[in-house]
Amino acid sequence: MSSSALAKTQMRGLLAKRLRFHIVGAVLVSLGAAAFYKFAVAEPRKKACADFYRNYDSMKDFEAMRKAGIFQSAK
Repeated sequence: MSSSALAKTQMRGLLAKRLRFHIVGAVLVSLGAAAFYKFAVAEPRKKACADFYRNYDSMKDFEAMRKAGIFQSAK
């Protein structure tokens, strides 16, 4: 009598059901991580590089390094 009160365990399709749930979760987490990286790391890095090279004078930098004695061939 007490055994009929217990619910039957699901055996068929259990793996597929759990995989579907976990795959959807993994896709959502990975998309969130990719969006976070893009907007928190990649975009500020691109902006910083663009700002640096907007006013960068390579000859002025070369002269400063030459005067500091970094180069052996340019005196």
